[in-house]
Amino acid sequence: MRHDFETHRRQAMSIFRAWGMPAEKAEKSADVLAWADLHGLESHGIALLVEYNERRQTRPINFQSKPAIVQETAVSALLDGDGGLGHDPAIRAMETAIAKARAAGVGVVSVRNSGHFGALGYFTTKATDHDLIGIAATSVFGIRVPPTGGAAARFGTDPWSFAAPAEPGRPFVLDMATTTVASGKVRNKIVEGQLMPSGWGMDGKGVPTLDPKAVMEGGFLSPLGGAAESAGYKGYGLAAMVNILASCLSGSTLITDPNHSKQPWGLDVGHFFMAINPALFRPIADFRADVARFCDDLRATPPVDPLKPVQVAGDPERKVRAEREKTGLPIGPGLHRRLYQIAQESGADWVLSPLDFTVDSFQFTDGKETRGKA
Repeated sequence: MRHDFETHRRQAMSIFRAWGMPAEKAEKSADVLAWADLHGLESHGIALLVEYNERRQTRPINFQSKPAIVQETAVSALLDGDGGLGHDPAIRAMETAIAKARAAGVGVVSVRNSGHFGALGYFTTKATDHDLIGIAATSVFGIRVPPTGGAAARFGTDPWSFAAPAEPGRPFVLDMATTTVASGKVRNKIVEGQLMPSGWGMDGKGVPTLDPKAVMEGGFLSPLGGAAESAGYKGYGLAAMVNILASCLSGSTLITDPNHSKQPWGLDVGHFFMAINPALFRPIADFRADVARFCDDLRATPPVDPLKPVQVAGDPERKVRAEREKTGLPIGPGLHRRLYQIAQESGADWVLSPLDFTVDSFQFTDGKETRGKA
């Protein structure tokens, strides 16, 4: 089933509000999730509400947090997320970095005591809207990735993003996990009752598996590059870099610390944001023109398959966005079911389509619950 962007966003906002998040903050958080789904990044879209719901059952997440800057210079700032989810402090951090870059050429903001904030590309793209280069990285809450040669998890997906302005409406936007896939993609396979593709992860004994539950329940995600023989150490190195920028700079608990994820307040995640003004080096118009030409040169590379032209970072997401602006944002039956359950349990308004679907031993029809077969 599909819904327009606004309906999709309002459903997420309704659930955030039911969890106690103020309206303005809920609107910002919902916008981040809906943006991800609009661009085909379902692992970081409204499906995250399933994980957030699980997290709030066991962690004292502050849904009424008040992020604040605790240290600041002309080109830098340290922001405390006050134990809440990361969308609001991340937006404020990126906006602060942008403002400093426009005034001083460079802006760097570190965030501590925060939480998951969705797709990094949402934030780095904001920098390109101001003709700036945007960089972002974040530590994570869940630990599911071993270092190369290790038999125990020490990392999470530990993503980072780099974006640069180019042709108007077509910035270069790289947004990537330092694992083969984001953990959200594995979680979505569980929600929809599907197996994973080969190479995504291993079970608790380190044996490759197609079972997403085996990965999420004591197993491991595969680092970018896979095993040492296929250069998995590169993903390992990138994950270490991300944690140095996001945790060591901000003062967040290290992901290797035994107390990580055991703090009494919030998720204790750290972020890193940076904005760079190309005008420090040359006229912005010239910089944009070179980035645009560089991207077009890459696109002009003869493809192996004529039906699959070469793309650059950001192209696939823009193609999905154009399609979904016309046809709507899709939600699978498994996720639709889980979101309905969450809305019912939290007292949130149900905004999405009231189509018939079956859950366990209950039948949901037009928003009403009746007994039925699973």
